[in-house]
Amino acid sequence: MKTQRPMMAAEEHVVLQFRPRRLAGLPDQRVAINGADTRSLHEPNDLSRYEQPRDQPDDFRHRMLANAAAFAFTIALTAVGLWLAMSIADLRRTQDCALQGLRNCAQIAAPQ
Repeated sequence: MKTQRPMMAAEEHVVLQFRPRRLAGLPDQRVAINGADTRSLHEPNDLSRYEQPRDQPDDFRHRMLANAAAFAFTIALTAVGLWLAMSIADLRRTQDCALQGLRNCAQIAAPQ
């Protein structure tokens, strides 16, 4: 059986001209476009052009309290997660013991 290919017109075959980049650098370093430099390539790379004036000064105390609260919440969440994992593991051990038909699966704390 013969494979059929679609017929293409001559206008559909277009060869695109490859233009290599002139400078492979950081995104903020722009290359000359149409002969006009958009930015000096020797300008220092800093973030001062992105700074915005603030209405109020930075509240260091509030930020530290928020960081402390977030840290305490993270510690509490970790502790609850560990307790839950250990409880589930203990329950699974007890269930495995009972499903095997063994007796005295539950550990009873003996008074000393």
